[in-house]
Amino acid sequence: MKNENPLVGLVMGSDSDWPIMKVCAETFQQFGVAFEARVLSAHRTPDAALDYASTAASRGMKVLIGAAGGAAHLAGVLAAKTQLPVLAVPMPSKHLQGLDSLLAMVQMPAGIPVATFAIGEAGATNAALFTVAMLALSDADLAQKLADFRVRQTEKVLAKTLPSTLPAV
Repeated sequence: MKNENPLVGLVMGSDSDWPIMKVCAETFQQFGVAFEARVLSAHRTPDAALDYASTAASRGMKVLIGAAGGAAHLAGVLAAKTQLPVLAVPMPSKHLQGLDSLLAMVQMPAGIPVATFAIGEAGATNAALFTVAMLALSDADLAQKLADFRVRQTEKVLAKTLPSTLPAV
C-alpha cells in the first residue's frame, strides 16, 4: 500500500502481520497521515530492509514502524540504518504468544533506541497514535485532530453506564 509522500513507513516481517497492523494503517487514515506499508524481513530480505531504512529520510519519511514476531529483529535492523525514530510492534507468536517478540524488541542494547509497544493490536494502535503525537509537534492541524480524538475518547468512556443492580441468583 502506497500513499503520496508517505511520512511513515509501516514495515512488517511477513504478510501474516497485516491483519494486526491493519489497525495501525486505519489509525493513520483516520488522522490523514500518509504512510506506506511494506513486507521486508530482517532475515529473508536483509539488504532490502537495510536499503529501505537508509533511504527513508531522503524520501521524506519521518517515522518507521517495524512489526515482527518470533526473533523480531526487524525494528532493530531498521534503526541501525536510520536516525529516524523507529517504533516496534511485537506480533503474537505461535508458541509464546508474542512474549518472545516483545523481549527481542524491548531488549535493544544502548545506543540504537527502538521504542517498543504492546503485543498485537493494542501495540499497533498505540504505535500509530504515538507517531501522530510526534508528527503533531510540527503540524498544528494534526495536533488539533489529536486533541479532538482525545476529547471524543474521554466522552465515550464517561458516557458508559453499568447496571445498578445484579440479576437475582
